[in-house]
Amino acid sequence: MRDALDATPYDALLLLSFGGPEGPDDVVPFLENVTRGRGIPKERLKEVGRHYFLFGGVSPINDQNRALLDALRKDFAGHGLDLPIYWGNRNWAPYLTDTLREMVTDGRRRILVLATSAYASYSGCRQYRENLADSLATLEAEGLEPPKVDKLRHYFNHPGFLEPMIEGVLRSLADLPEEVREGAHLAFSTHSIPQASADTSGPVEDHGDGGAYVKQHLDTARLIADAVRERTGVDHPWQLVYQSRSGAPHIPWLEPDICDHLEERHAAGVPAVVMAPIGFVSDHMEVLYDLDTEARAKAEELGLPVRRSATVGADPRFAAAIRELVLERAAAESGLEVTPCALGALGASHNLCPVGCCPARAPKPAAAGADSPYA
Repeated sequence: MRDALDATPYDALLLLSFGGPEGPDDVVPFLENVTRGRGIPKERLKEVGRHYFLFGGVSPINDQNRALLDALRKDFAGHGLDLPIYWGNRNWAPYLTDTLREMVTDGRRRILVLATSAYASYSGCRQYRENLADSLATLEAEGLEPPKVDKLRHYFNHPGFLEPMIEGVLRSLADLPEEVREGAHLAFSTHSIPQASADTSGPVEDHGDGGAYVKQHLDTARLIADAVRERTGVDHPWQLVYQSRSGAPHIPWLEPDICDHLEERHAAGVPAVVMAPIGFVSDHMEVLYDLDTEARAKAEELGLPVRRSATVGADPRFAAAIRELVLERAAAESGLEVTPCALGALGASHNLCPVGCCPARAPKPAAAGADSPYA
């Protein structure tokens, strides 16, 4: 690694996220963006959007991205890393295409992308890369020269991502009544996806039962559970569970669902559960509704004490981890020897998504990978 904090050859970082509505009038247009091409009627979208209306039509994700931007800029400036940071979303303002157009207008030619998804999957990686390719094609059609775009590797096992979650679980355990604390189980939660998508997640050599998506989450959960045991002296049983299923009932999705898991744990005599949303970078709508609303209501119905630990959000350690990942990738692109920082059994993820990694149902061009049309 170079002594100076030099991000060469990169001249900008792009925070790429999902986006969310910021008022009641935004909800249906936002969902139309999310579901474009599926032919879902507006009345059905209004029904789907009821989660957002419960919170005034506002998703917290945009404010959380603003907080992360602020944390990244402060961290970069505080460590002398001169790298401008931009922000673009897939489904709501600021839109990705508009942000990339601004970056090109500002003279940015080599862009590094941070996606707000830590794991391998179609929706968490490949789809972002497809969005990048779509936006670059739009710029090209407008007569602009597309910049070179690379994506930071998956950071699920970086200590700066893990440590805030470990502390969150410890705080949640400490908040439980003393009489149930030692017997509490840990439910590590992530977004359910179709079993077929999970099975083909990650590089081809990782394809199989659950693919890289499940393997990476299990490794993250194991690292957190091991750290909790080391710091408390208590070995809390744990399980990887899923939430936020949204697909047709006849299509197999990853299970068990968090609410089903709470019922099963209660029936087994477990005295308490800590829900740890390890699959999410911030406390956005799916955390607030599926865990803080639905799962908590289920726990109250059962009389089961539960606590929900915090996501990483804009934790300074996460911002520092992103700085380290930027410098790691920049050094590698400059031909320098790099030792990637990663914990657990799986090691550091690939820098460049290979051909066949997290394939789509219908093949589309994707940027920032070995099969990118914008290499």
